[in-house]
Amino acid sequence: MSNAKVAISIVTYNSKHIFKVLENLKREFGQDDQFRLVIFDNNSNEEYKNQLKKYQDMADITFYHENNGFGFGHNYNLLHANEKFFLVFNPDIILVREDLLKMLERIEQDESISLLVPKVLNSDGTPQHLMRDRVSVFDYFLRFVPFQFVKKMFEKRLATYELRDIPDDREQDIRIGSGCFMLLRGDDFKEVGGFDDRYFMYFEDYDLCVELKKRKKRIVYSPFSKVVHYYERGSHKNSRLFKIFMKSMYQYFNKWGWRWF
Repeated sequence: MSNAKVAISIVTYNSKHIFKVLENLKREFGQDDQFRLVIFDNNSNEEYKNQLKKYQDMADITFYHENNGFGFGHNYNLLHANEKFFLVFNPDIILVREDLLKMLERIEQDESISLLVPKVLNSDGTPQHLMRDRVSVFDYFLRFVPFQFVKKMFEKRLATYELRDIPDDREQDIRIGSGCFMLLRGDDFKEVGGFDDRYFMYFEDYDLCVELKKRKKRIVYSPFSKVVHYYERGSHKNSRLFKIFMKSMYQYFNKWGWRWF
């Protein structure tokens, strides 16, 4: 049984950034036994798996025989974990130790916080607007529409949807945080049954936040910690990923009700 305080869960499928990410985690956390790294590989190619095996000295790695998606992998890593806190961690995140320690101290101080998310930045230091104030079909139409004049017409709506004006000098309760980096109270994650793994990819983080909110749990954004996210925006560029995105969106609205505006 682990004596760690935090289980850091990474789910990967041929991620091109993960080896840089693992080297960063090794530098930042070394042999710190309050953190346990757990990796779930969704049946990547053989060359990738062989390279990943080189990190078995620093992580518990599961090489699964098929790809069942993001939520399935994190549930496998976390639903039976003993740590008090769970960190859902994308394989394209660069983290500085002090930023996580600040988040950990904050969630330990305040038992009302169920989920804590940091400021998420691009590699050039500009912010990524991944948190959400609402989820509607129209807002997704605005995000994907290729015509800039349409986006311009609804610029204020998009700004509120993406929480672009969220305060930078204080914490704030939010409705939906991004699954790229989530520090969770382990018991609360287990209480909702983890991620709904019927979503292969996309919307499982939204769904988790709605489940937590339904139980009156707090989701908090802290601008005082930050991570770098090599955001690929795959669903905007890849037709296969776009189809997965649309299927997940359909599943989400079918589950929680169709909000058009």
